[in-house]
This record gives sequence, structure tokens and C-alpha cells, in this order.
Amino acid sequence: MHDQPPTPPSDPAPPPLFTWEFAADPYPAYAWLREHAPVHRTRLPSGVEAWLVTRYADAKQALADPRLSKNPAHHDEPAHARGKTGIPGERKAELMTHLLNIDPPDHTRLRRLVSKAFTPRRVAEFAPRVQRLADDLIDGFAGRGGADLIHEFAFPLPIYAICDLLGVPREDQDDFRDWAGMMIRHGGGPRGGVARSVKKMRGYLAELIHRKREALTDEPAPGEDLISGLIRASDHGEHLTENEAAAMAFILLFAGFETTVNLIGNGTYALLTHPGQRHRLQRSLAAGERGLLETGVEELLRYDGPVELATWRFATRPLALGGQHIAAGDPVLVVLAAADRDPERFAGPDVLDLARRDNQHLGYGHGIHYCLGAPLARLEGQTALATLLTRLPDLELDAEPADLRWRGGLIMRGLRTLPVRFTPAP
Repeated sequence: MHDQPPTPPSDPAPPPLFTWEFAADPYPAYAWLREHAPVHRTRLPSGVEAWLVTRYADAKQALADPRLSKNPAHHDEPAHARGKTGIPGERKAELMTHLLNIDPPDHTRLRRLVSKAFTPRRVAEFAPRVQRLADDLIDGFAGRGGADLIHEFAFPLPIYAICDLLGVPREDQDDFRDWAGMMIRHGGGPRGGVARSVKKMRGYLAELIHRKREALTDEPAPGEDLISGLIRASDHGEHLTENEAAAMAFILLFAGFETTVNLIGNGTYALLTHPGQRHRLQRSLAAGERGLLETGVEELLRYDGPVELATWRFATRPLALGGQHIAAGDPVLVVLAAADRDPERFAGPDVLDLARRDNQHLGYGHGIHYCLGAPLARLEGQTALATLLTRLPDLELDAEPADLRWRGGLIMRGLRTLPVRFTPAP
């Protein structure tokens, strides 16, 4: 009797995605996908089917591929998926015409208008305001010996900063804080709360744009706020509609605060759970050096960054990516968190090394949609972490890591809370 040839092993099943356990630590599942199914079609919790791109080389190609459109009009969406590929409520609130949803030439025109607000010079001029915000927020809890760093520090700092940049009056900024808080709760708030907050923000922005247009002077004042700058540009032949101006202000707020909340929160958590790296950074700051802070923030963006998946893209025609055939109309999601831990690109990708030099991470994207606010986010991240570690030198986690909860959501990665303790300030 002849021996039967062994049955070839079947492909192992992919690990579960988008569970609560996955949210706490998605990196083992992403490592599996990189190795076994680097471009993987899956059904998302919303019911939408999309391709996940997990290898660095494929991710970089997809982020810059003009065949992958940002415009949801290219989505070949079934009825059950309608309206589930963007920010809840943005369609009904007529806030779709922003940088995350459009392609050239409109994207080129709108990006050129708003890019003036994020020049290195403008961001440098904003640094003292960010430092004051960081100090004022720490003053609010330093005497207690404990705090929730998400709600008391990481969340309000970028909200107030982006409100100042946009030109939202101080007396209205707490309303913005409330609406923004509802928007980042995702599944943690009342049903429909995100869409209601988007609608309120849309109404407020329309009114604010009208008020600023009425008050606009002939010549811009030094450091003019961003909304006034957008109105001025549209009144000088750039053809920015009021809807475009409102959508631009909305997306700058939405994209400009939650990413920084998570950068500060995830970054602080990574430092508290890697005491050797944290003490190294504290010694560097005490010596008046900035180099390790600058490379360190880039490494924190790579290691456990604030944006887990890049925002939606849709194939405008059939294409091949990572050995897979992508049909026209298919949604594609680039998994930045997986690409930034690809061992083919980064040595020791699962090791946190604040001094890492070869660090072309994709945390702020790549190509024409590279994050416009990256200079401001870097400033806020560096200022927040340096101020925390300097003013609260014995800061430590006041919870077991396993007890911390991560917010449910597809695009962003961030903690719900970050309880800490420290020696109270006198």
C-alpha cells in the first residue's frame, strides 16, 4: 500500500479584526496580515467591504496613486453602505467639500489657500500660545497629585489652539470643546450624537463666517486668523464658496484636534510604559537639548501613532496593488499603523527608540494629501510632552495597562482615559 501524499496546509484564517481586544493591541493582527495577506479584503463593522493595505511599500504607493480618489462619489456603494465611509453627519450638513474628500484640481486650489496658515514661520509665531496653554492646563491639576491626562490636558490643548488659529472667539471656545468631545466619543456617546454635533458646528461656522466677512478690513492685520484669511482669499477671486469655507474650517478643526489628542495621549502612554526611554528624554530636556525631543515625537508617531488607518480612498478604475486586483469603485484603506511597523522598512519595528534616525514614517500620510497641519501637530506634541515631563518629573501611570480602554473607531487610535499620579506641586 502506497503512502498518501500529505495534504498541503490550507492558508491560516486571519485573526479577528475590529474587536475590543484588537483595539487594545492591533499590532499582532497587522503583523499577520503583512505576512499572509498584505492587501486584504474585509467587511468592516459598518458593513462596508474594503481593502486593507498593510505593507510599507504598498501603502506608500497607494497613498500617492492618482487612481485612488478621495471623492466618495467614486465609491460603488451598495444601498446598505450609503453614507458610511466618511465623518458621520458631514453629508447632511453640506460639509463634504473639504481636503479629505476632493481631488485635483479643486484639492490643489483649496490646499493652496489654507497652506499659508501652516508655514513654518506662522507655526513658530504660534509657539508661545501653545506653551501658555500647556502651562495653564497643568496649573489646573498640578496641585492635586493626579489627573486624567486625556480629558484635562491632551484633549483641551489642541482644541483651544485650533480655535485660536481659526479665529473662534474665546467666549465660544467651550461650545467647540463640547461639540468636539461628542465627535471623538464615537460609539461612547448617545446615538446620533456625532451627527448632531456636526450639524451644530456647521450652523455656528456659517454664522461666524458671515460675521467675519462683515467685519473684514481692507488690509489683513499681522497674524490674521485663518477663517478671515479664507474669506479674504475668496473675496479676491479665488472662488471659495461659503460651503467650501465652512467645510474647510470644519475639517481643520476635526483633523487638527483629534490627531493631536491621540499624539499626546498615545505618546505619553508609550513613555510611561517605557521608563528607560522616558528617563533618557527627561535627561536630554534637563540639559536644554531639543534633538531627542524632535526625533522622539517622530518615533512616537511611528510606534503608536494617532491615525491608525488613512482616510478613505476609492478606485476610479481597475488596478493591481500588492498582488491583488482592485475593482473600480472599491474602497481602499491604507493601514498606517501596520506600514509603520513593517520589518522590511524599519529595523526593530516593535522597539520604541526615541533616537531613531531613519524614520520616514507614514503617520502624516504621503503624497498630495500629506497632512497640512503636520508642523502645528509637531509643535503641540513636542510642547505638551516636554512640559509634562519637565513640570511633573515623577509622572506615572495610575492604572494597569490592561485596564485602559481605547476608543472604538476606524480611522483614529486613542485612549479614552489616561489616569496618572505625581507629587503634587506646592
